[in-house]
Amino acid sequence: MLKSEKYLKNFFPYALSAFLIGLVGGFASVLGPAFVKDIGIGYNNTAWTALATAMSSASFAPVLGKLCDIVGRKKSLVAGLLIFTLGNVLTALSESMVVMLPARFIVGIGTAAISPVVMAYIISEFPQDKVSKGFSLYMFVSGFGVIFGPGTGGVIIGRYGWRVMMWICAAISLSVTCFTALVFGKSLREEKRINADYPDISGSIAIILFFSIALCIPSAGQNYGWTSTVSLVIIISAAFAFVFLVYTQKNSSSPVLSVEFMSRKEFILTVAALFLTQGLMQANMTNMIVFVNYSQPENAVISGYAVSVMYAGMSLGSVIIGPLADRFRADNVLTASLLLTAVSCSLLFLFTEDTSLSLLSLSLGLLGFGLGGNATVFMKTALSGMPTRLAGAATGTYGLFRDLAAPLGVSVLVPMFTNDISKLVSMGISPALSAVSAVRKLGRIELIFVFSAILIVRSLRIDKKGGINE
Repeated sequence: MLKSEKYLKNFFPYALSAFLIGLVGGFASVLGPAFVKDIGIGYNNTAWTALATAMSSASFAPVLGKLCDIVGRKKSLVAGLLIFTLGNVLTALSESMVVMLPARFIVGIGTAAISPVVMAYIISEFPQDKVSKGFSLYMFVSGFGVIFGPGTGGVIIGRYGWRVMMWICAAISLSVTCFTALVFGKSLREEKRINADYPDISGSIAIILFFSIALCIPSAGQNYGWTSTVSLVIIISAAFAFVFLVYTQKNSSSPVLSVEFMSRKEFILTVAALFLTQGLMQANMTNMIVFVNYSQPENAVISGYAVSVMYAGMSLGSVIIGPLADRFRADNVLTASLLLTAVSCSLLFLFTEDTSLSLLSLSLGLLGFGLGGNATVFMKTALSGMPTRLAGAATGTYGLFRDLAAPLGVSVLVPMFTNDISKLVSMGISPALSAVSAVRKLGRIELIFVFSAILIVRSLRIDKKGGINE
């Protein structure tokens, strides 16, 4: 078989795993509000279920990406699928937050093991002139899986409850795990080490501790108050964890976080723009579900359909906007897609007490389309020029900061939105009007984020290869 055909054929189990992450992630996007409602606690606790997954998927990404370079991609992929399946089983069994949060944390660990492996395969096995299209394919497959999740999950929850939905997720995850192991077959046992370096245990622990604790700071501050005992303990713990992180990475012969990779301008500026924009998708997905639950509780299922449209937009953006960066200046492509994102945020000002499904879908669809295209170009820019032996570590490190953007959006914008609603309701304003007022404030803040990202992008000169012209 020709090499050009072989790399695509061998990509199938990796693409299937990416599809699984997207599909189950789509189902889980409607889990939080349904779960907190079922156990009788406030919607301001919704962020914790999403944050638990986001914390581990971000903090474990560089550690497991580095491990991928050591033990091999196939073993890492199957191990990640097993952990992912276990997390979904435990989620289905959860009766309280005490069980739910660790369960979602385990799901995030599985995600962190899978995603760097898929990206590392693209960097290492795809021809160099096909890498951008490889990332577009990865984003499309991931997003395509998510499309069916929110709407279908909303229907399942409405008829049978969230627990049945999670058992379905567990069954699908187990099926993909078994299939992938069978496809790899004998090669799974015989796979050789890619990199001879041994993992930095203390550095790995420091990374997981610091980023997991740090991600709790915004939610704790907004939910309990910035000067509360809980918030102060988390902030002080994060400070000690950061000192430990710096010490371990500085004194390690094989650090998990590569200073060489992270000091590149392509990485620094890409991450800055990511932090300002990519978190909007996860935050708006959760906030729109909460918005509909407050404004139209009798018609809550429409938020699931709108979230599906958002992921459809993300998939289309990845395959339509992403490849345009190979034909036109990447900074111009990024600016155009960010302007689409700004339009989607502006549509929040049109939301009312009986916002239609079409307006919800248009707002989230444009958001997904713009950010889906950006994600592909940002990924290509940050990872350009990395050698094969560092593919896992580089993609894991990039995955850490990319995935940090989502939980930061959740931990900042979701508590802000839900707390605004709770505050207005406590003042005697109706839940529906409170939700409308809060969503318009959300729109103003998000526009500031988007236009700040545009300024960063316009300050760059990114060529068609994803590199930055000095």
